[in-house]
Amino acid sequence: MSEKKILQKPQVLARQSVARSRLFHIESLELRFANGAERTFERLTGSDQGAVMIIAMPDPDHVLLIREYAAGFEDYVLTLPKGLVDPGEDIVTAANRELMEECGFGARRIEPLVELSLAPNYMRHRMQVLLATDLYPKRLPGDEPEPLVVETHALEELPALLLREDFHEARAIAALFIARDTLRERRGKEAPLSW
Repeated sequence: MSEKKILQKPQVLARQSVARSRLFHIESLELRFANGAERTFERLTGSDQGAVMIIAMPDPDHVLLIREYAAGFEDYVLTLPKGLVDPGEDIVTAANRELMEECGFGARRIEPLVELSLAPNYMRHRMQVLLATDLYPKRLPGDEPEPLVVETHALEELPALLLREDFHEARAIAALFIARDTLRERRGKEAPLSW
């Protein structure tokens, strides 16, 4: 068994704002590592309030996915409902609000599952994944430029979703596998050997 080496965080020599827009802030960090090496890193800082991604289940076997325009790909993608936590909100309140805005449902039961990051070498962004069950119809106005298309998919058919060209967001894929495995464990099901 190998010993876990305790690493010393690098010293921040300088921090500078490189660019800022309505949505993004790029920061440059001058770092000195414990071995004396110095490097400049750039990172995209995230919202200090955080963000949520919701696995909304209208029944024990299905999940709601949304189809929305993704400017980064200049195309429509299939993903989970998600959004930023507004000031003064906790993650459960934010998840329920986003679910109402994007899917037209509220949830009587919402529980945190996991926290995910994306490209942590370059981004300071964390997303809380929450499981929403016991749904009821409730629509709130959102900030989307057009109505989102809501689709229902079987949670156990994740391999088929992965074959689709419009379903590729890593956080959504990870969140769905985590939710599926969590629910299987609760139900006492064995995972099929082919997965």
